[in-house]
Amino acid sequence: MMKPIICLATIMIVMICSCKKAHYEWENYQYTAVPTVKIDTTKSALPTFQNAKVVFFNLNDPNLANEQFAFELNWEGFGREEVSSIEVYASFNKAEASVPAYPLVISYPGNLYPNIAQFPLPSIVGAGDILHETVTSFPKSYSFTAAQLAAITHVNLANVAINDYFLFKFILNLKDGRRIVTFFNNIADEARGEPGDCRTGARFKRA
Repeated sequence: MMKPIICLATIMIVMICSCKKAHYEWENYQYTAVPTVKIDTTKSALPTFQNAKVVFFNLNDPNLANEQFAFELNWEGFGREEVSSIEVYASFNKAEASVPAYPLVISYPGNLYPNIAQFPLPSIVGAGDILHETVTSFPKSYSFTAAQLAAITHVNLANVAINDYFLFKFILNLKDGRRIVTFFNNIADEARGEPGDCRTGARFKRA
């Protein structure tokens, strides 16, 4: 009786293996590192939240030009990958058609993350993004005034409107030679508590 059972099991294994005809791209996955950002919430002109990765400039402030945006850039390789450098890109963007609510709405339960991504997705460096510098030593601290960001992105602060924003994006160069240029929603969405911070920015509000 044992012999027929063994034969039947062998036939079933062969049939199962022969049924797989499709090959999926995700089966060739590779590990990567991700950029991480820690914003200085104390320098935001209006209240913000660390996990939102956004600070705010107040258009009603006569000292708008000197308001500050500061953050620390680093990376995480999860013990598998290492970063040789990060390219830092800056841009100025007009307000999107639908903007996140302010004051920030924090999701429940947990009170850990904003209820929506704070900038458009996915996060891709485009023609309008300006290479600010390439960083090779980490962590790297940045501090900019609104006037400095306007100069970097060739913008006149007098023409800025509510919900316009400055945005920093990052491209990773790994030590194995790979260049990570695009971050989709499963990495970039501030509302999901993802492991990487592929962008951070400062948005203009009135208060």
